[in-house]
Amino acid sequence: MRFDAATVAAQPWKNGGGTTRELATLADAAGLLWRVSLADIAKDGPFSAFPGLARSHTIIEGQGLTLHGESDVLEARPLRPLAFDGGLALSARLVAGPCRALNLIYDPARLAAEAEVVVGAFTAEAGDVVFAIKGGMRLGGEVFASGQGMRLDGATPGETGGAVLVLRLRERPAAR
Repeated sequence: MRFDAATVAAQPWKNGGGTTRELATLADAAGLLWRVSLADIAKDGPFSAFPGLARSHTIIEGQGLTLHGESDVLEARPLRPLAFDGGLALSARLVAGPCRALNLIYDPARLAAEAEVVVGAFTAEAGDVVFAIKGGMRLGGEVFASGQGMRLDGATPGETGGAVLVLRLRERPAAR
């Protein structure tokens, strides 16, 4: 499943604070397993909550933001994946102007997830989602520009001269 942020229309947030591009998603009869989206955050304001889901938020452009909750303060900084409970009621405050973030929202009961920013050579595994942040990448025999990515069907070597976000997605064993 290959995707390109440049070909996905931006959808405005309900609060008017930014836009989102849904890049890739996987759902089944039980509901959402995971969703990868690209958010442009234009101003301070409420952060969308996703009760029952987990979230990984990686700032890929701009200086980031601070998320404030009732008892939580989370710092989202450039190229440093931030994992947190998607159900938290949070408000975002931009650090130094607008920013862009790649979000992974997933069902933690059925999926384990880890986000890693890599530079240089890397190997991604079956089920991983990779996204070229800057500098493009080679993945197997394919070339990707910044803003493009893919969900992998098998282990694949990659290389970038810039930065790539690798989302490692692993299904949890079914409970008995």
